[in-house]
Amino acid sequence: MPRDKFVTAEAAAAMVGDGATVGLIGGGSGLMEASCLFAAIERRFLDTAHPRELRLVHALGIGDKAERGLNRFAHEGMVRAVIGGHWVWSPRMQQLAAEEKIEAYVLPGGVIGQLYREIGAGRPGLFTHVGLGTFVDPRFGGGRMNARAGETLADVMEIDGREVLRYRPFPVDVALLRGSYADADGNISLRQECANVDAFDLALAAHNSAGKVIVQVRTAVDRGTIPARDVHIPGAWVDAVVVDPEQSMTYEIGYDPTLSGELRGPVPPRPPEPFTERVAVARRASLELREDAVVNYGFGMPDLVARIVADRGDADRYYQTIEHGVYGGDLLTGALFGFGRNATAYINGPSQFDFYAGGGLDLAFLGFGEFDAQGNVNVSMLGGVTVGPGGFMDIAANAGTVVFCGTFEAKGLRVRAGEGRLVVDRPGAVPKVVAQVDQVTFSGPQAVARGQRVLFVTERAVFRLTAEGIVLDEVAPGIDVQTQVLDRMGFAPVLPPGGPALMPADCFQE
Repeated sequence: MPRDKFVTAEAAAAMVGDGATVGLIGGGSGLMEASCLFAAIERRFLDTAHPRELRLVHALGIGDKAERGLNRFAHEGMVRAVIGGHWVWSPRMQQLAAEEKIEAYVLPGGVIGQLYREIGAGRPGLFTHVGLGTFVDPRFGGGRMNARAGETLADVMEIDGREVLRYRPFPVDVALLRGSYADADGNISLRQECANVDAFDLALAAHNSAGKVIVQVRTAVDRGTIPARDVHIPGAWVDAVVVDPEQSMTYEIGYDPTLSGELRGPVPPRPPEPFTERVAVARRASLELREDAVVNYGFGMPDLVARIVADRGDADRYYQTIEHGVYGGDLLTGALFGFGRNATAYINGPSQFDFYAGGGLDLAFLGFGEFDAQGNVNVSMLGGVTVGPGGFMDIAANAGTVVFCGTFEAKGLRVRAGEGRLVVDRPGAVPKVVAQVDQVTFSGPQAVARGQRVLFVTERAVFRLTAEGIVLDEVAPGIDVQTQVLDRMGFAPVLPPGGPALMPADCFQE
């Protein structure tokens, strides 16, 4: 009998049972998000109070900070627990966590994607150094983000004299995925998508857990019309396909073949970036680039480094990557982080993290919420709110050089450039260089033991992590070291002989 795996969104939603462990994929601004499926499951819950008590797992941030993405599941009773890599796109889920109405957990984004692969292969978990000495280490919280969370997700082990974490496997009951087009046999192509992320590995995990693999696509095609090389998830793994003709690449962009790598096209012009503290940080950070370096740009302030590189025409001098599996091209910023126009290659997200973990990444530009006297960095729990690191931890633990980018202070900071000098018109009310961070997302002592080179670049000073402590290497021209740096820190840094050098004056031009 001929197969026909096409079903309605309502029929697909009915396949999600109470108490199921559900794997989601996606990124900010709708990247690879199965929006139609999410909405159908939400409608079913609001109409019938089912499915209930779900356990959601997702590697990257999903949503629009309002109603879409993970927010579709943020209803009391619908979800029992969330294991998420990044939470900021769903304030509603963050609120449920803060109110202890769900069990809230965070694991590194790359770890989640790689763990899907291990689950699918039937192996006894993911063994890695990523997370040692941080809040996901079971000795320091085990990724539990609220009092209700009691599950053990990882164990500390020693293998051949080397300490590692073993992240425990679990069955995946349902995978909610997205592709571009599919045939009735369930063969799925991602040809018109902007990234592969962890779609392949999550499908593998769900199918081999005897779970359901449900895929949303834009277009149905005839059998035999998808070239074999264009099939990214084979039909043998897929249980149901839902066609959504309204599926768009992002929440705002319906379809742009330069974002999927199908065509090359011109990069839309951008107005010059006015001078801000962010520009000062990005300019100084960009000076760490070296010819032919393999580079990762993180979310937030570091994506401005990518823009500076593109604007000065230097992008081809480096191998640019982002953790979603995208190489090269013009990297989009802000809410469209994760998208690249005119990219040179797309690989699966977990494979990208394999490349990073094995030492393939020379240089990473990442943000910081706060850092402390030991070189520890917090980006995962800020102001008591669950944020999550996304791919931050996997990248930071593996790059040869890590350049953390951020302002010296937050909330109200106002600066201006004055002919190659920095003028602070108003200091920030919230310190970010503190005696001890609230949560350790990056471990300074672990980085020292691994021999990584670690810098902290702010608009007024550059710090370097050493075995002896945090060294104040540079200060901005126009900044008083004592009153505007040392007196406003939570600890005393190591001062080099002769004092810190001056940051380049070019960083402080309008």
